[in-house]
Amino acid sequence: MEDKEYPQFPAFPFEPYQIQIDFMRALYDALNSGGVAMLESPTGTGKTLSLICSALQWVVDRRRKCPDSDQISKSNGDLALNDEPDWMRDFVVEKKDLAVGGKPKKKKKKKGSRSMKSTGVCRDLLGEEDKGEKEIRDETELSEEREFLVGEYESEDEGMRIGGLKRRGDGALLSSSDGVDEEEEEDEEELKDFKVYFCSRTHSQLSQFLKELRRTVFASELNVVCLGSRKNLCINEDVLKLGNSTRINERCLELQKNKKQDTSKAKALSDGRKIRRTKASSGCPMLRKQRLQKEFRREMSQNGALDIEDLAQLGRKIGTCPYYGSRSIVSAADLVILPYQSLLLKSARESLGLNLKNCIVIIDEAHNLADALTSMYDSKITLSQLEEVNSLLELYLERFKNLLGAGNRRYIQTLMVTGYGVKLFNSQRGSIDDGEKSGLGSLLSGFQTLSNILFSLTNNDGDGRMIVSRRKPTCSGQQEGYLKYVMLAGEKIFSEVVGQAHAVVLAGGTLRPIEEMRERLFPWLAPDQFHFFSCDHIVPPESILPIAVPIGPSGISFDFSYNSRSSPSMNLVILGSMNAFFGYPKPLKDLFLCNIEELGRLLCNLVAVVPEGIVIFFPSFEYEAQVHDAWLHSGFLARIMKKKLVFREPRSNVDVDIILKEYKEFITKLSSRDIGEGSVPHNGAILLAVVGGKMSEGINFSDGMGRCVIMVGLPYPSPSDIELMERIKHIEGLGGSISSGASEPWISNESSNGNTVQAGFDVLRNCKRRGREYYENLCMKAVNQSIGRAIRHINDYAAILLVDSRYASDRSTGSFSNPSSKLPQWIKDRLISTAQSYGEIHRMVHQFFKFNKQKQHQ
Repeated sequence: MEDKEYPQFPAFPFEPYQIQIDFMRALYDALNSGGVAMLESPTGTGKTLSLICSALQWVVDRRRKCPDSDQISKSNGDLALNDEPDWMRDFVVEKKDLAVGGKPKKKKKKKGSRSMKSTGVCRDLLGEEDKGEKEIRDETELSEEREFLVGEYESEDEGMRIGGLKRRGDGALLSSSDGVDEEEEEDEEELKDFKVYFCSRTHSQLSQFLKELRRTVFASELNVVCLGSRKNLCINEDVLKLGNSTRINERCLELQKNKKQDTSKAKALSDGRKIRRTKASSGCPMLRKQRLQKEFRREMSQNGALDIEDLAQLGRKIGTCPYYGSRSIVSAADLVILPYQSLLLKSARESLGLNLKNCIVIIDEAHNLADALTSMYDSKITLSQLEEVNSLLELYLERFKNLLGAGNRRYIQTLMVTGYGVKLFNSQRGSIDDGEKSGLGSLLSGFQTLSNILFSLTNNDGDGRMIVSRRKPTCSGQQEGYLKYVMLAGEKIFSEVVGQAHAVVLAGGTLRPIEEMRERLFPWLAPDQFHFFSCDHIVPPESILPIAVPIGPSGISFDFSYNSRSSPSMNLVILGSMNAFFGYPKPLKDLFLCNIEELGRLLCNLVAVVPEGIVIFFPSFEYEAQVHDAWLHSGFLARIMKKKLVFREPRSNVDVDIILKEYKEFITKLSSRDIGEGSVPHNGAILLAVVGGKMSEGINFSDGMGRCVIMVGLPYPSPSDIELMERIKHIEGLGGSISSGASEPWISNESSNGNTVQAGFDVLRNCKRRGREYYENLCMKAVNQSIGRAIRHINDYAAILLVDSRYASDRSTGSFSNPSSKLPQWIKDRLISTAQSYGEIHRMVHQFFKFNKQKQHQ
């Protein structure tokens, strides 16, 4: 048998390790075959660089073999850009517009006046068929309110219009200005075959990807564009000061609607009067000059791969919008870098005009992809929003009911683009800005959320669940009720991406269990279209010490189960149900205090033998606060701080970077022996972090920042989470059914939290396999992400302590499987779970750091 001829990866900036070569070859082979590939590579093994060098090399090789490939496939029609500025649709000749059904529009003759539909004036309402000059006079004399009067509903065929709105084939509504200018037909555009879309969860992860890309020749040889949100790219200070992403988006779109009217030539009427036509330009000052947008695109192409910060800086320098500037060159790019939501959310793809045909889609950090995907399609409306929408519709109907035709009264929901209620409200209460300053926010958002809820109801009955939450009293006032649609079925959503793309690559440090992801995202995929690859870590076995810690220094067994870590003052009904479910009969108050005190003793011992930084992950912010306060009053915190300074993860994302910087700087000073003689003789620092917080994902605790990572307990999600329980019921029913009344909606009565918890436990008890396994997987995925923050390169080393008796016990025959079986392979293979005493554990930790410290100095 002849040896297979493997591809070369010359763009890799240094000599790759064998596992990196294996990873790149596996990806290259998967791209040859197409379909879906899942590639698992531990964090710190050069996964990002391997993805870049393999995927882009495949694209270059494929185009070299088929030099005409760029001309083979043309766009199926860039999807309509509902939130594209009117000036862009009118002037940028980069998008081709298609009629309903996918056929190109025919070139239209020039017209002497605007379409009546685009002005919102219907001939039936005015009662005249052919108006000529009178039509022009009437149009100029309309009151300000007349602009809000929509035209009559005409028909329900595929080309139907609703009062100046045209309905696309997918049901979305477009304004009459969407599409080709009637006076000028746009050029048809050819899309490049095998364009690569790379997406990840956060902007910081995308910036890290670009940093790795710049280490290769591809950064200068290929056209690269990075897409970001308005909040990250907007340079209009008046819009940015709104702060909230939703308000920024809405204000931007309002500015596109509130165009600046430029007067053009005058036209004489037969009675001697003159009227002047007006030409609309963007209401945002950053979008009024086309030449600046052209300059922005030119500089982008000259400067190579720019990240979000670079784009914003370039936009400020030129004085034009980087958000729309970057969007306008997507069609010409070889590599598009963008957040999850921009690619996975259908409406976002349509808004951006992304065409996935014959393209490569790479989704990094894909461990929670199924849940992230379905959550994007959730919709929610509060009681106050419903009341607000109802009031505004009543105002509108009262004002225009005698002018509206029967069709419009039937389709009153289309008025969400009109803005009359907002205009009336602001005329009574003040300007939009004043309203937002007083906390009223944008009133249009209420119409949009109602529209989203109604659109959600077009899904099949089994695809999602409707949750009703009643109004309830809280310590800070009253929490209003809401109606929420929770999407559960991700496979149909994901099939839209897989069906268009040539290949979809799911990458991550830990993607197991793969069967759950297959069942939830692509159960229909043929076996020959699915590829899986997993590699080991690059660090040698002696550089990692994972230990299950079931017992503390005084011999107390660690039990951080949900009931034992809950506050002793919790409702006794809830606690009773937890005891019955988990089977723990211990007095909760004693158990609560014993675990915290024993954890304090463990830390007091570890700070003496672990150098530099220790990162401790707690199941929640609430429990971290309880532990910190208990240590403070018991004196354990003071004993710990004699050796290591203590930092705490803040709840606010804004403050996270500040704390991380202080923590890192302190560790760095210690490592460089830059501590003054009069300073406290600390040997390092401790960072108290939270599973699911910002520090548990995407933050690197390499070298001294994370010499030891401690996981406190098993962070199982709360059974009181109604949405989670609905998802579990749905998953349990994949290929079967669960007898728990799945067809009935949840009606949440949060005034009695015990009932909600009990209902959650009932769901878990009724689960036989899939639902229970999913519940376990949620916990262990969070654990794996947290402990994976350490060991970031081949010369790094760290100890990983899993503090809970359940990590060491054999639970395979009980309700839950052994948690250690779901650890990453590179940790599971080296896990020590047989220690009989704490003394044995302490001795192993001491010897591990002694060995690696000596190794470093050799």
